[in-house]
Amino acid sequence: MTKKEITAFYGALAAAMPEPKGELHYVNPYTLLVAVVLSAQATDKGVNKATGPLFAIADTPQAMVDLGEEVVREYIKTIGLFNTKAKNVIALSRQLIEQYGGEVPENREALETLPGVGRKTANVVLNIAFGHPTIAVDTHIFRIGNRTGLAMGKTVRAVEDRLEKITPKEFTLHAHHWLILHGRYVCKARKPDCGLCVVREWCHYPEKTA
Repeated sequence: MTKKEITAFYGALAAAMPEPKGELHYVNPYTLLVAVVLSAQATDKGVNKATGPLFAIADTPQAMVDLGEEVVREYIKTIGLFNTKAKNVIALSRQLIEQYGGEVPENREALETLPGVGRKTANVVLNIAFGHPTIAVDTHIFRIGNRTGLAMGKTVRAVEDRLEKITPKEFTLHAHHWLILHGRYVCKARKPDCGLCVVREWCHYPEKTA
């Protein structure tokens, strides 16, 4: 896309969703971190169903450690890979207590040292919890970047780097949410709803649906 098309593309998404919100439920930076870790290869809806009761009794690293891995596993057993995720939740909670005074660090490198936390998770936490203009590229954003011509790349990191380079500054804070929600509900993988698409005019996808 040209610079003019990119600005118009984001402008249309912004007009349609002035205050986009992530769909994972959380009560503080710590529970957001846990929710994002649990969301890997799982739906936000499924994660929210499990974390509602869990966060009601454990919304701090110490409270989670006090519950123990076995109890955490019972709460999240409806989520895929729950055994590994329960281990990671307890381990990252212990690390937060031991190294960061029970607080979630506002630093990508520090976040990525936590069990179960990769670059995408760190970017989500930095964006939502701390307001950093990061763009966490998931399958939806990777698809949109390549399909529309907004930010093409063969790898997730290549698309992330391209998006960070071309996204106008006024749109960087919410770009992550706009693109994910657009990919989840409109520019879907199997059959995009191009007829409902607010950015259709600037999209370069050659096989637009009616």
